[in-house]
Amino acid sequence: MKNVRHLLGACTTAALLMTSFAAHADATPDDAIAMVKKGVVFMKANGKEKGHAEISSKTSQFKKDDLYLVVYGLDGTVFAHGANEKMIGKNLIELKDIDGKLFVKERVELAKTKATFWQDYKFTNPETKKIEPKSMYCEKLDDAVVCGGIYK
Repeated sequence: MKNVRHLLGACTTAALLMTSFAAHADATPDDAIAMVKKGVVFMKANGKEKGHAEISSKTSQFKKDDLYLVVYGLDGTVFAHGANEKMIGKNLIELKDIDGKLFVKERVELAKTKATFWQDYKFTNPETKKIEPKSMYCEKLDDAVVCGGIYK
């Protein structure tokens, strides 16, 4: 009987662990699009200043697992950052990924000609702390671009 209880306990523990891993799924392209659109609507309704503050907040409604929003000015200056508030106010136009891609420069150039777009580059995943391929969905909003990305 004691062995049966241990076996049931082990099975219950395994089931709980599997459930928690399944609940922590990576964001999808649809998640990124929805999050960016939600952020744009929020900024239009509440103003850029409140929008930038909410996006950058540690308890932001614009963060979910490895998905977060960033807002860049069209000159490459970070207005809001959901994963690293130390980036706010910095001009990252010359920032390169591990392959040498000027991804911020490319992003703002795309925003100057397109209302919405996807962009691929490599970046450090805040969940795994590893450099991974990333796809960023972006929407232009006045003099800025609002983006949310997924890791592949």
